[in-house]
Amino acid sequence: MPGIRWIEDQPFIAKVPFMTRANVGEVIPEPPSPLGWDLVFANGGTIRGWRDCATVRLGIGEEELDPDPNRHEWIGLQGGYGYLNAAWIRIWGERTPGMSAAAIDAAYFGDHPDVPPYVAEPWHQNPATTEKMTEWLGWVMGTMEQDELNESREESRRVRASRPNLATATDRELLDRAISMRPLCRKMFDIHINQSGAAAIGPGTITAVCAAIGKPEAAMRLIVGLGGVDSAAPSYAMWELSRKVRASAALMAMFDAGPAGLNARLRASDAPDAQAFVSAFDEFLAEFGSRGPNEWDLIAATWETTPDIALAAIDRMRLAADSESPRGHTESREAERKAVEAEVLEALAGDPETQATFRAAMASSATYVPGRERAKTTIVRVIEESRVAVWEIGRRAMERGEIDHPSEICYLFQDELSDYIDGKLTGVKELVAARKAHREWLQTLEPPFIINGPPPPNTTWPKRSDRTVAPVSAGEVLAGVSGCPGTARGRARVVLDPSDPTVLEPGDILVAPMTDPAWTPLFVPAAGVVVDVGAALSHAIIVSRELGIPCAVSVTGASQRIPDGALVEVNGDQGTVTVLELP
Repeated sequence: MPGIRWIEDQPFIAKVPFMTRANVGEVIPEPPSPLGWDLVFANGGTIRGWRDCATVRLGIGEEELDPDPNRHEWIGLQGGYGYLNAAWIRIWGERTPGMSAAAIDAAYFGDHPDVPPYVAEPWHQNPATTEKMTEWLGWVMGTMEQDELNESREESRRVRASRPNLATATDRELLDRAISMRPLCRKMFDIHINQSGAAAIGPGTITAVCAAIGKPEAAMRLIVGLGGVDSAAPSYAMWELSRKVRASAALMAMFDAGPAGLNARLRASDAPDAQAFVSAFDEFLAEFGSRGPNEWDLIAATWETTPDIALAAIDRMRLAADSESPRGHTESREAERKAVEAEVLEALAGDPETQATFRAAMASSATYVPGRERAKTTIVRVIEESRVAVWEIGRRAMERGEIDHPSEICYLFQDELSDYIDGKLTGVKELVAARKAHREWLQTLEPPFIINGPPPPNTTWPKRSDRTVAPVSAGEVLAGVSGCPGTARGRARVVLDPSDPTVLEPGDILVAPMTDPAWTPLFVPAAGVVVDVGAALSHAIIVSRELGIPCAVSVTGASQRIPDGALVEVNGDQGTVTVLELP
């Protein structure tokens, strides 16, 4: 919209023209808020951390990147939405021994039909990068040392434990605390990107080995139930809370009234079961409260700021029988993985060198696939500290009638918020209203999943409401990519917002457009999961494997084509969805 100050888009760079919403759509699913972008991503935050990783760890030359260190063409905004520069990721894959652009495409896109072919150029090769990557692979497939990652997790916990009394802090102290998290975001995102790169190596090697021995179908079963996936931990904790509800008639009655306002009702109750539940729920929020839909953006509600979101997921879990415990699924998948691993090792008995490579790849996968999720959980916990600080400023502004909700303070840029605290910025209500309208307009648009060339202006993008797809017919098979092996049959429940999963019943098939880890508690009551976009290294897919839920990803248009209530079968081994019966 003309005249509205908004976050600047990343300038187009012709030498690396291929950009995508893949993967980054889990981190920035919606147009970010001005304050969220300023405090988390820009000005030396996570974008700088990505550059640190690329140049220091992954061997990309500083001279190859934008000379401004706070601008990094590997990630940025286009039309107000987050995009990953897939061209750079492909180039890194080509420079890395044992990797390739094709392997990168498989990890990020699966079989998406719009992926442009990779075209090699002379500058894509860089011996300095290859030499650095050879050393790096020694860590990924050799030492696998994770002291830095684990210390980072403990540091994030210390930051959370040292949170001051926000209610008594001045607005300036609150803003200073929020800003003080930025260097941690930079450092921890550097670690996260390093873990993400490493997480691709082991599974890629496993896939190649399994294909070479004529067992390609075994590859997916070898990376499920690895254990230690921090993003799955909230689901296990929620399950235990749901058992408390299921065991109490008083709690069941309170949950039966619906999740809206449930947190307040529980806290107002003097029933012993309610008080015991609230005590356990508070422990849950202290550990996992930083999670929530769109959790990287300060404007987004989390389980801590809006506990009813977490309670809505617990509400769905409480309807499941005890036999549906996610730990039971995990243990079953783990046993299956170990059996398949033994089969592959036996098939490689006559080739000790390949057998040793396979063993290393299994160990690497068990180290870095969970490591990627640990790194993400760690940084999200730090982001929460910025969020609760600025929301307290927003709460006070709301009490003065200057905004309508604490989160609306995030429509200001950092410099504007500083001026506001000093009494130099007036007309905040009108300013926020205009920017809120602009962001709501952005949210009506359908951002291209892939951009290959100069980005088209967002004024030419289609509206989400205008999107039309061909409806499915009974017997039709929708093709995607395997997310987690196994087969499940049930009624399709199309859920577009993880904050409102009330239509989902135990045994249903969850169908969603795109998922981040905030969705994964909904995987627990579901018999299977279908996602429009995603690939082997999607955060949610890693968690689905940990929870042992059959999953098909990159099923293009599934959430629009499959009608709610259709009887479907998910084949997680093949990555397909068969429509058995229309509602």
